[in-house]
Amino acid sequence: MEEPVTPLLVDGQSPTALMPPSPHVPPTLRGAECYHVFISYSSTDYQWTHSLIHQLEACGLQVCYHERDFTPGRSVLENMSDCIQQSQKVLLVLSPEFVRSRWCLLEANMSLFRDCLERKPMVPVLLHPGVAVPLHLCHLTYLEASDPDFSNKLLKVLCAPNVQLQGSTVVPFQPPSIYNGKALQPLTAVNDEELSKWDSGQFSDMEVPDQLRLVIQDQEKYREAVRIINSVSQYEVYLRPLWLRVLIIMAGVIFVILLVGFFIFTSVSYENYYSVTTVIQWFGVFSFTCVPLGLIVHISLWIKDDKKYIMRAMQKAVCRANVILSEEKVLMGCLSNSKIHLVYVSLNGCKQEFAETFCEQLVAEDMFQRALLFFSSGYACCLAKRHFPFPPPSATGHLKGGICFCQYVSQQLSKGQYK
Repeated sequence: MEEPVTPLLVDGQSPTALMPPSPHVPPTLRGAECYHVFISYSSTDYQWTHSLIHQLEACGLQVCYHERDFTPGRSVLENMSDCIQQSQKVLLVLSPEFVRSRWCLLEANMSLFRDCLERKPMVPVLLHPGVAVPLHLCHLTYLEASDPDFSNKLLKVLCAPNVQLQGSTVVPFQPPSIYNGKALQPLTAVNDEELSKWDSGQFSDMEVPDQLRLVIQDQEKYREAVRIINSVSQYEVYLRPLWLRVLIIMAGVIFVILLVGFFIFTSVSYENYYSVTTVIQWFGVFSFTCVPLGLIVHISLWIKDDKKYIMRAMQKAVCRANVILSEEKVLMGCLSNSKIHLVYVSLNGCKQEFAETFCEQLVAEDMFQRALLFFSSGYACCLAKRHFPFPPPSATGHLKGGICFCQYVSQQLSKGQYK
């Protein structure tokens, strides 16, 4: 017998507290259907989801979920496929952990689920604000658990016949008409835990992330792009200004020697005012106070400069990687040394714009490559964050409902930004 579940609060309320008596009548199960809804969720969201399940079942809905309804001895994929097939709808409880684990499992095996998913309405529920919605769900309207009217909206969808929700199904990966400009799950450095701010992040190129396997046709391009980013080494930071640091230290030593020589010379010339002993004593005080303080200041300034340098080096590497990935309709963006933002975006329209602006094909191609090398990382970050540092242009660009790459380049050039 199941233990009673303590409701997990979302913005101070549980699904049970939000759920009023339902005026909606569950639809009739037909044919091989055994359930009204199959709920897929991460085990970390167990409490909230089970509180919701109990309330849905109290409203007369037949709910399917893995702890109770999966057949022992069968693989997870086989169980998921059968449960989806036997359910009228599929409800996904979207949380950061779900996107990392269960959705990746579902998306990586899309060929197995495609036939049944194309016939089943998908109901994404956003459990926490700010969760990155998976690429294949970006075109759906999702429900937010924090919405005061969440329960009524959810029951309305779950009790509606499937024929009324034909536009709410997940679809196989398609060209950019649906997904263009959407953010993907970012990449996190494998050395994130021990990463210093002046070190470069290292990213795994062993496996292509599940979310990119349906996007990138030539997966070797992804590995090559990651290798370019990983080629930025923290040793470049330490060695890059070495000559400058040696020069500064030598200049400091020479200055101190000249200063000491000056004091000794003046003390010898004017013995009524100073003695050599006094000068040496003052030099000792100076050496043990000012010199260490000066070194600390210099080291602090160098470390600060190292942080800026490593970010510039990584951003340049990301731009070089984008020259490769842009052919696969993927761009990377770098705002920190431990995370790489990913966006799905087609640059075909922008590339054509370059071709029309620069009549010669070789010149147009060269200018487009230069634009990628200077601006693609910043553009990808703005697209992922959905924020651009300038008002939307009045003219329509090549990205529906957003700012396209050539518009971004034009704005940056007008402000004199060349990095």
